[in-house]
Amino acid sequence: MTSSSLDQLKIERSEAPPRRSAWPWVVSLLLLVAIAAAFFFWKSSTAVAEVTTAAARELRSQETQGAVLNSSGYVTARRQATVSSKITGRVAEVLIEEGMVVEEGQVLARLDDANIRTVYRLALAQLDSAGRSLDETQALLDEAWLNLERSERLVSQKLASQAELDRARALAGSLEARLRRNRADVEVADRQVDIHRQQLEDTIIRAPFAGVVVAKNAQPGEMVSPVSAGGGFTRTGIGTIVDMSSLEIEIDVNEAYINRVRGGQRAVATLDAYPDWRIPAHVIAIIPTADRQRATVEVRVGFDELDERILPDMGVKVAFQEDAPLQQARERTGVLVPTAAVRSADGRNLLFVVRDGRAERRAVPVSKFNNATILVESGLAPGERVVVDSAVDLVDGAAVREKNE
Repeated sequence: MTSSSLDQLKIERSEAPPRRSAWPWVVSLLLLVAIAAAFFFWKSSTAVAEVTTAAARELRSQETQGAVLNSSGYVTARRQATVSSKITGRVAEVLIEEGMVVEEGQVLARLDDANIRTVYRLALAQLDSAGRSLDETQALLDEAWLNLERSERLVSQKLASQAELDRARALAGSLEARLRRNRADVEVADRQVDIHRQQLEDTIIRAPFAGVVVAKNAQPGEMVSPVSAGGGFTRTGIGTIVDMSSLEIEIDVNEAYINRVRGGQRAVATLDAYPDWRIPAHVIAIIPTADRQRATVEVRVGFDELDERILPDMGVKVAFQEDAPLQQARERTGVLVPTAAVRSADGRNLLFVVRDGRAERRAVPVSKFNNATILVESGLAPGERVVVDSAVDLVDGAAVREKNE
């Protein structure tokens, strides 16, 4: 091989390879980031968020009145009775069930009347016997009076002795006394019949007033008594009846605040079972005595109108209202929403309204109504549904789905 050929094969190390540019990699990376951001934005805009909603409620006229005192109590029945029998006996028949409506005088149960009915029949027979004895004595007395008149004529004609006249007069007097005794016996026998008739009537247990049966306490075959007896095996009542037209509220008001309550004062009652139902009420009476241990005064509050949803022993909260002139000065309008529906951002009060599957953000003027409710003064209509809770942070126009749908 020649030297020229060897020179051609020699590697020139002094010449460096050309460097590649980094810009294509940077452009590719930025393009990927832009695609990811666009995908994330598209995903977030199309994702449906589950939300809990509540309906905006119109402010009722009785709710615009300011409360001077809030208290709690229970619904009670002014007329309630556990019906029992007047006598001790075995229950033969029970004609009531819980929830049954009964009228005054309606038969609720019957006791075994076999023994009492037997004694009643005996009393009737004794009355009949006393009546027959009276009739017999009356007949003998009539005969004695005739004999006395005959004896008096014979004595006047000297055809009979004075002794015979005396015997006739004595017999008439004796029979007259017996007649009075027989009449008294008839009266006694009649009173005995009345007693046993009443005892027979007492085996029939009737409703003392119209109402609803809330408890059935006895079954056929059990013993019932007006007093506790029999070592705990004797019932003291057949059932409990409540007059639903006598329902009212009993409240124990702290004596430090009793000066805020007066007779006839307006109030708004809210049942624990129906927290959104405001019931117009009024103060019936303030019981003129205090409980020394609890430092409270009992107040009776009546419902303006009764409803079948109001039941005895329900828990209830009562807001005693201020006077009408103050109420007119403070009258407010708007709709009520839960406190959790309103959020504060950038010094504004915001809420989200669900409309056509989208969350619509609104800035609204609000004022506090109570601990659980806020009054939206404008910008929201009754019946519109507002977001109370959401699993994600909502934005205006976000797709939502109500959990309670």
